[in-house]
Amino acid sequence: MPADIKLGDIVRLRKPHPCGSYEWEVVRVGVDVGLKCLKCQRRVLLCKSTLERRLKEIISKSD
Repeated sequence: MPADIKLGDIVRLRKPHPCGSYEWEVVRVGVDVGLKCLKCQRRVLLCKSTLERRLKEIISKSD
């Protein structure tokens, strides 16, 4: 099931970032999805298929 992810959404991934945070903000949507860690502000790019595998839940939706 493809996730309906939009710019500004807050998502929770299955495994924690090395800083200990599970929550990420979506900062880019395209072929790759850009995520920003809400604890340490690090940015990463994941392809959509990888993000859908690692996604646990969408915490809050942007309007």
